[in-house]
Amino acid sequence: MPTTTVEGRSEAPVAAKLPQRAKRTRDPIQTQAKIIAAAKAEFAKVGLGGARIESIAEKAGVNKRMIYEYFKGKEELFQTVLEEMWTDIRTEERKLALDHLPPAEAIRTLMTFTWEYYLKHPEFMSLVNSENLHRARHVKKSRRFSELHRGFIDMLQQILDRGVASGDFRPGVDASQLHLTLAAIGYYYLTNRFTGEVIFGFDFVSKEALQKRLEFNIDTVFSLLRPR
Repeated sequence: MPTTTVEGRSEAPVAAKLPQRAKRTRDPIQTQAKIIAAAKAEFAKVGLGGARIESIAEKAGVNKRMIYEYFKGKEELFQTVLEEMWTDIRTEERKLALDHLPPAEAIRTLMTFTWEYYLKHPEFMSLVNSENLHRARHVKKSRRFSELHRGFIDMLQQILDRGVASGDFRPGVDASQLHLTLAAIGYYYLTNRFTGEVIFGFDFVSKEALQKRLEFNIDTVFSLLRPR
């Protein structure tokens, strides 16, 4: 390419001065993660019916077409959000290593974890409510969802059996019923906090109220488990 000369000075080729455009590379894993995170926030806020792909795309910083490259539509995206959400809580539960703890400590640890998880992830409760409004039609057809919960109740039953053997727990407690109870007594308190505050006249999520509620929940469950 010829050079240009200004007042006798030789200049570098004009094209060489132009900044080179950086090559754009797309990270599909990161892009999907951004879409799922944005979708989770949108679904938790307005539900499946109120969510819009355009809004999700804007939150994720991608165009609408990009979402359809990874997901067939809003229904599949919602199912994926639910799968990711339950994957997270089941993964965190496994990290507790409950099978290595004494039975009573294992139950206390699981209850404390569940309570704190609800507090840190209010979107979890919103999305559970939303899927129940849809009669669990998304998780029913999810193989991943079924695999996530395989063995969970067996793990809890093993804790109960160890507690019976050690004399800490009474025999005959059903693990499925126990899990429903320990999840529900925290879940109900938090999902109904606004009406509850009007009825009972105190701040349900003050530090003192939350600690008092957790202790009450744990004591309630242990009153069911102690030998009679």
